[in-house]
Amino acid sequence: MSKASKLHKKGQPDKQQKIFVLDTSVLLYDHNAFTHFQEHDVAIPIQVLEELDNMKSGNETRNAEARGFIRLMDRLSASRLMNEWVPLNGSSKTGRFKVVMDRASVSGNRSLEQDAEAVFGSGKIDHKILNAALSLKREFPKRRIVLVSKDICLRLKAKALDIFAEDYETGKVKNLDELYTGKELLTRVPEEVMITLKEKGEAEAGDLNLANADANHFCVLKSGRKSAMAWYGLQTGLLQRVKPRPVFGIAPRNDEQSFAVHALLNPDIKLVTIQGKAGTGKTLIALASALEQRKDFRQIYVTRPIIAMGNKDIGFLPGDIKSKIDPYMAPIWDNLKFIKDQYADDSKMQARIDEFVSSEKIVITPLAYIRGRTLTKIFFIVDEAQNLTPHEVKTIISRAGEDTKIIFTGDIYQIDTPYLDAESNGLSYLIQNAKHHPLYAHITLDKGERSALANLANDLL
Repeated sequence: MSKASKLHKKGQPDKQQKIFVLDTSVLLYDHNAFTHFQEHDVAIPIQVLEELDNMKSGNETRNAEARGFIRLMDRLSASRLMNEWVPLNGSSKTGRFKVVMDRASVSGNRSLEQDAEAVFGSGKIDHKILNAALSLKREFPKRRIVLVSKDICLRLKAKALDIFAEDYETGKVKNLDELYTGKELLTRVPEEVMITLKEKGEAEAGDLNLANADANHFCVLKSGRKSAMAWYGLQTGLLQRVKPRPVFGIAPRNDEQSFAVHALLNPDIKLVTIQGKAGTGKTLIALASALEQRKDFRQIYVTRPIIAMGNKDIGFLPGDIKSKIDPYMAPIWDNLKFIKDQYADDSKMQARIDEFVSSEKIVITPLAYIRGRTLTKIFFIVDEAQNLTPHEVKTIISRAGEDTKIIFTGDIYQIDTPYLDAESNGLSYLIQNAKHHPLYAHITLDKGERSALANLANDLL
């Protein structure tokens, strides 16, 4: 038994235990965050409760996170006062939590160097949170006080005031350079494997020493001057030949796009992620593959999270609700128009595509408008998934009913959501954690196909 555990039984914290101060951004990212600090204590500044109270109403995920945290605190505190230390998970072996405030602001007794509001300005909640951390530092001089925030600027301000500060690490992908790509290159493949794959369409993979033998993935096989594309199925242990295949008028332009089409059309795969920079064809291929399989699904949902422009909600935009959301959905409509243009000489097919929209066979709408629905027999495309938190991704997948297929597309290096980055967004989290599941497939698209000019911007600027 550790020393910390012994002291916890007596109700006295060991000085080596830290006190983590959580700000609002952490709790909106993960409402269970304050249960993830093991034996350490967790402090919630009282201003955080006020911010969460202001955010509890609404249908966005952050509103649900705010409500979830408020309910969690209420359950853990039970009949106790929250300005006193309350055991987390009801156990004396774990850390404790309490709501704290800046004692100096109440007493009016503070000096300039100990006052974040005097240094950075008054009236801002972030600065009151910093003062709450400073107050804990004065109250517990022998313990390390650590501010945990998704807000980089707040962490920098804390460090300037001699307060330790760090990002919330739970759910982060630690090494992006090693993030699963869903593909591998195999050289010096035995010629008999190549022949078998060509003649029978599949071949044993046992002797190829696959780097990702514990995951579904795609392979480029090379033997001398011969090459082939293949899909390795985790459940069968076989290599299956992949041939370029057009979908609803859209033909793959490179091996990676052929791999993406294969995963999107594979009925045994229910969850697909496609990661890649702008112009690699992620959304277009997903939408074309959905239309190719329209008879197999009740509806096609194409959605994306709304990231408000200039920190203003869509309510600030003029017009009715359709006029408000259309600017956010424009890239999806552009892809649908591009597909429609492939049938310029077929007026009947163009009319059918228009009918898919008018009859709601295809539904293009912001993500917030479909939350709470059970997705049964739906081909569900979530575009710009890098702007989702891990909890949002989990919530979406948990809504899947029978015969539903979910596709997440995005670029983990192009994030518009505050407090998310390439390591902590939901798309990176999903790629990292789902790769070993037999129902899952992933492919990273590297080659831009939009135009030579677009590739110049991606590669050089």
